[in-house]
Parts: sequence; structure tokens; C-alpha cells
Amino acid sequence: MLNMDALEKILEKDGIIFLTYGGTLTQSLIVAMTEALEKETENAELSMGLASKIFTIFIELAQNMMNYSKKMNKEGIDPKGLILVGKTKEGYYYVYGQNIVDEKDKEKIEAKIKKILSSTKDEIKKLYREARKSGKDTHSKGGGIGFYEIAKKSEKIEYSFIEVGDKRYYFQFKSIVGKA
Repeated sequence: MLNMDALEKILEKDGIIFLTYGGTLTQSLIVAMTEALEKETENAELSMGLASKIFTIFIELAQNMMNYSKKMNKEGIDPKGLILVGKTKEGYYYVYGQNIVDEKDKEKIEAKIKKILSSTKDEIKKLYREARKSGKDTHSKGGGIGFYEIAKKSEKIEYSFIEVGDKRYYFQFKSIVGKA
């Protein structure tokens, strides 16, 4: 899990963090964070295209985290996660997310990301259109096409799964969005 020491190392290595949140994710919280992120992108004077990519990726990743989180508490599943938006020292913007998923979701997510990483941008656009049109990859929380949307807007995607026990995994995902 990413702790404060790890966060400080990210800051040292990667540069500026515009937005960080760790805790329970809700739709209203995602909206509030998007508004805060909008102000940060205005202050940084980002182009509309780059800002739009950051917003889209942030929203899709936050919703995926909210829908797939499998952290247990006394009441059952608790949709907790960590999400941050930052800028590397080289000037690239990124969106990073981390949450706990179960083994079934790990397999589903990993298969989709592997397919995306082995596809060209045009193939990703085609997969996205097919998924929207056919309704395949649909699950109870949404269309299941968020990773295609993220991939369309990303320059690079990095991910990992770290086993935490009880068939649960930390899912860490980073989208490199672009350079200002």
C-alpha cells in the first residue's frame, strides 16, 4: 500500500501532485474532486485538450475504483481507494489510483488491460465502439468500458496487482496523460 513515505518518494521522483485523496469514494465526492481539479488545471494554464484528458481519466479511474473496491469492514464492502493527479519533473501529467479488488475482478481487469496494452490506438478505438454498441463487458455498475476510454486518452499505462491475502489484491494503476 502507498504510505506517506512512498508518497514523499513520488513527490521527490515525480514532481508536483495537484490532487490527492485516500478514503471512501462516492459519486458526490468524485464531482467535488473534479471541481477542485478543474481549478488546479486553470491555475496551471493547461490547454483545454490536456485538461479534458486529465478530467476524463480521473473520472473513469475514480468510478472504476468506486465500483470495484473490495476492502472489507464490519458492514461489508467498503469502496476505499487512493487517487492522485500529478506532474512529473519532465512535465508529464498523470493520474494514479490504488484500491483493493477481489480475485475475480483482478482477472477481469487484468485481461482487459493486457488486451489494451497489446492494441494500437486505432484498435482500442474500435474495441471501445464495439463494446458500446454491443453492450459486451457490461456489469452491474456501468458499461465496463472505462479502461478503453482511459487508454484512448493516455500516452502510457502502467499497472500492477499486489496480493494482500484472502484472495484480494492492491490494484495500482497509472495513466500518463501528456505533456503541457
